[in-house]
Amino acid sequence: MTDRSNTIDMRLATQAHSLIHKRGLSGVVQFTILLGVVAIIAQSLYVVQARPQDLITGAHGMADIIRRAMPPDFSKLKSEIWPTLETIDIAIFGTVAGVIMALPLAVLAARNVTPARWLYSVARGIIGFTRSVPDLVWALVFVAAVGLGPFPGALALAVHSVGMLGRLFAETIEQMDMAPVDALSLTGARRMQVFTHGVLPSVIPSLLGIALYRLDENIRSSLVLGFVGAGGIGFQLLTAMNLFQYQEVSLLLIIVFVVVLAAEHGSAILRAKLS
Repeated sequence: MTDRSNTIDMRLATQAHSLIHKRGLSGVVQFTILLGVVAIIAQSLYVVQARPQDLITGAHGMADIIRRAMPPDFSKLKSEIWPTLETIDIAIFGTVAGVIMALPLAVLAARNVTPARWLYSVARGIIGFTRSVPDLVWALVFVAAVGLGPFPGALALAVHSVGMLGRLFAETIEQMDMAPVDALSLTGARRMQVFTHGVLPSVIPSLLGIALYRLDENIRSSLVLGFVGAGGIGFQLLTAMNLFQYQEVSLLLIIVFVVVLAAEHGSAILRAKLS
């Protein structure tokens, strides 16, 4: 009986020692990770030359700009309607064109429905490339190619949307239920029939929801593209700032706020109905 008790005590002691050892190692690992995070944050503050005191010393200048921007110049509201419409239409064109180009690429980039491995690699490469280049850079490229105006901005959003939508579309297709596709394949249906009758009905609600979310994002992006000459209200905002017309700037910022808020709210309602 004593020997058995001694054996149990030894096992308990071993387990306790092992638990303490593991906790000790876990504490060391956690402390090391914490030091690494602190070091990363510290070097980022050093690299960006963060100077919080400049915010305090620059508060007077910021207050002066706000003072000169009030009240907003609502007399120019009528002339800003067309640039606002341009901004919205740039986003609509970019989203629709992006969906049209992204959908076939997504089918090729989805492992479960791609017809060939090399097509999968090519499609993934195109999607990755168009996504990795920022839309602002695409806008600069297309402004140089086709000139100033809303068209290069629309092309920039379309190409960048191919990368973002293509990836999300492909992931959605990969996660779909393959039972309808397998059933159609067993009946001898062609690839196009399998796609239109098996793949699309299963994923179309999710794809539409993703497209609406992208439209919301493109409206925000189209506001910035005007800074590089791609038309829309962003170009008007840049011009007003360069001419120190701060009252017009405040009017444009109000328009931007209203457009973004309306787009976000409308997109959320449509996505809720689709789901």
